[in-house]
Amino acid sequence: MRAAVVDQPGSIRVADVPDPKPGNHQLLIKVGACGICGTDVHIADGHFPPTPYPIVPGHEFAGEVVEIGPEAPGDWRVGDRVAVDPSLFCGYCTPCRSGHGNLCANWGATGDTVDGAFAEYVAVPAANCYRMPDSMTWQQGALVEPVSCAVHGVRQIGVEPGERFLVMGAGTMGLLMQQLLQRGGAQVSVVDRNASRLPRAEQLGAAAVATDAAELDQRFDAAVDCTGAAPAIEAAFDSLRRGGRLLIFGVAPAEARVSLSPFRIYNDEIKIVGSMAVLHSFGAALDLVASGAIDTEAIITDALPLEKFPEALELMRAGTGLKVQVIPGMSDA
Repeated sequence: MRAAVVDQPGSIRVADVPDPKPGNHQLLIKVGACGICGTDVHIADGHFPPTPYPIVPGHEFAGEVVEIGPEAPGDWRVGDRVAVDPSLFCGYCTPCRSGHGNLCANWGATGDTVDGAFAEYVAVPAANCYRMPDSMTWQQGALVEPVSCAVHGVRQIGVEPGERFLVMGAGTMGLLMQQLLQRGGAQVSVVDRNASRLPRAEQLGAAAVATDAAELDQRFDAAVDCTGAAPAIEAAFDSLRRGGRLLIFGVAPAEARVSLSPFRIYNDEIKIVGSMAVLHSFGAALDLVASGAIDTEAIITDALPLEKFPEALELMRAGTGLKVQVIPGMSDA
């Protein structure tokens, strides 16, 4: 089969590789669509430590069941259409046993630590597959994974009707977070240094938009950083009212540090929480996408064939669109 392969950091190719075979408890999926995210860029550059090389990346995907492995749980049939949770939790470490598999001490994920879905086929645990209704496209199915991350984030920060939220970043995750918070009844303001991204946030119902949080000149009940940039996190913190809440949702480099006032955290009872990947949120995310609660057309901006994976990766780096997806069945003509 054809697949995108990162042989080592900085070395990317699309090549013929052996077809995967479903092992015990697995399904073989013919990939319909697979999205690119910042993690894929980190993997390509060697900045995602859990990743072994060579690897076929790709963890946001949907496709069709074409083969069922031995003892695969569930009433699966060839031809079933599925979106796939890439999470690979060990199930026996302390976080897993306490219900926090996303913090697994032996964490892994399809496309991050084992071969993924920038390929024609991928083998995955049957337990991680969720049936998609026929009304959903492959591209919508591939968006379920990032939506599920946003669902977990909203559960971490909490939202009440009428609350004023600040979202830092109008990229894919910022706009997904905006939509979910608005469905929870919040009034959401969105900040992004790239002014060209702000009209999309306005179209999705933002109460206000700006290129700098200081331009909004108000205090917020809660803020979500979707950038991972220290200045954005600091600006979000400074924009909170007394008793406010801050969600660190964007992925920052491990060595990054922020400057926050410990006196304000104490005196104003500011709550700061994190959100890591997917946790019991994939099914809810699929239902949200299937029902039309998420405007997927506003998020998916680019689709390229598998043979153009390197170009798709560069589109992600350039930030010229939002969600870039690879369609293995698309012609390279």
